[in-house]
Amino acid sequence: MTRIDIDGVPVATISPPIRGVLSFMEANFAEPLSLAQLARLSNLSLYRFATVFRREVGLPPHQYLCRLRISHAQFLLRQGTSPATVAMDSGFFDQSHLCRHFKRLCGVTPGQFVATSRGSGAPAGFDAPLPAACA
Repeated sequence: MTRIDIDGVPVATISPPIRGVLSFMEANFAEPLSLAQLARLSNLSLYRFATVFRREVGLPPHQYLCRLRISHAQFLLRQGTSPATVAMDSGFFDQSHLCRHFKRLCGVTPGQFVATSRGSGAPAGFDAPLPAACA
């Protein structure tokens, strides 16, 4: 079993089935992933998977997936990739889908993030916080 932290606070011990799902999500975050698909990977029922995942990771599966996608989007934006391309490469349906989730998690739009990143660097808190196991 592995321990992960979210914002420096130990959350839980990660069981091997959930660790396998986390690895799968990290490798396939840009693809459409369903809760049923992830539950099958863990060999748990849909309800049990959602409960165990949230308890062990500290976030529901969809929120965790959104954070993975936003983290990748931030990386691509820093590299100078256009927001439309970033959206597609990060697993969002379109640029507005990216913008909505980016603003919800980061507090700024992708354009504001890029403008700030080009200056003196992104202020603390711009990066969507991810568990240490995913960083």
